[in-house]
Amino acid sequence: MQVRFNAALTALLAAALFGATTPLAKLLLGALSPFMLAGLFYLGSGVGLALTIAVRRLLRQKPTQHDETRVHRSEIAWLAGAIVAGGVAGPALLMLGLASTPAATGSLLLNLEGVFTAVIAWVVFRENVDIQVFLGMVAIVAGGVLLSWTGGAAGVPVGALLVAGACLCWAIDNNLTRKVSTNDAMVIACLKGLVAGPVNLSIAHLTGAALPSAGQAAAAMATGFAGYGVSLVLFVVALRNLGTARTGAYFSVAPLFGVALSLVLWPAMPPIVFWCAAALMAIGVGLHLRERHEHTHTHEPLAHTHRHRHDEHHRHEHDFEWDGTEPHTHSHRHSTVTHTHAHYPDIHHRHSH
Repeated sequence: MQVRFNAALTALLAAALFGATTPLAKLLLGALSPFMLAGLFYLGSGVGLALTIAVRRLLRQKPTQHDETRVHRSEIAWLAGAIVAGGVAGPALLMLGLASTPAATGSLLLNLEGVFTAVIAWVVFRENVDIQVFLGMVAIVAGGVLLSWTGGAAGVPVGALLVAGACLCWAIDNNLTRKVSTNDAMVIACLKGLVAGPVNLSIAHLTGAALPSAGQAAAAMATGFAGYGVSLVLFVVALRNLGTARTGAYFSVAPLFGVALSLVLWPAMPPIVFWCAAALMAIGVGLHLRERHEHTHTHEPLAHTHRHRHDEHHRHEHDFEWDGTEPHTHSHRHSTVTHTHAHYPDIHHRHSH
């Protein structure tokens, strides 16, 4: 189905943008402390998206009766939890852990984010999983481990627990963000950046980090806008259409894009391990793309707000004057309906099995 392929492509593009920040961060880390760099990345994301939202409003040809940028009061707690877990606790634990953890070990441990994300989605939020999706996740994570593996007998220091804790925080962030993914993706990503940026910059200041030059700050913020901001917007859209575990699986291929860009910036013949990791990740993505989950299911009554077209899941009347423009955004209610079709655990298919 074209919609599913587009959703998977969105998740992979988010992974590509995020993965590209790793080699770019390496270029900037020589002059900036880790917390300063993380703060500038997040701040660039938040400020860049805030400006984009403002420009979007100015270019809107006519006013709308429904504010797409407003987060529903009942969802504020979910969003706050995601911001604290992923934008504050996660980066702090990562920086503290990397201070006493070998780089190779840290890279391997970062693959735990995809595992934790899927486990929480499947166990806590009861997201559907079948054997093909599970094997696809295994292949992608195996590829990530292989890509990060450098051999040797380096042990796992205590700091590695902090890195694992950071991965757990980001996994919690991913699952909580899914709860608010019907909202404007730009607003969600913008709020995360505007909160996480100042927090990380404050930590950098308290730890005595040197202030960056104007050029360094601009470069870091521009990188953060693309690699953290635009990437997160695409990630939220993918969450809306694919569910958490599947989006997390696609996003787990980000290191592959990072290594590929590194080979462009620092030309070298890709080692055999790169091609083996790429093959494993390709197999995993292929298994996910081939998934076909279809059964008779019942949609319970549901009321929410998101951008939509009038399709088999949106057969409602409007309580305002509508000119027929699609897609459009407004609060709407779904009635109970039972039918059969192939689907993902998206915002309309979070039913039990």
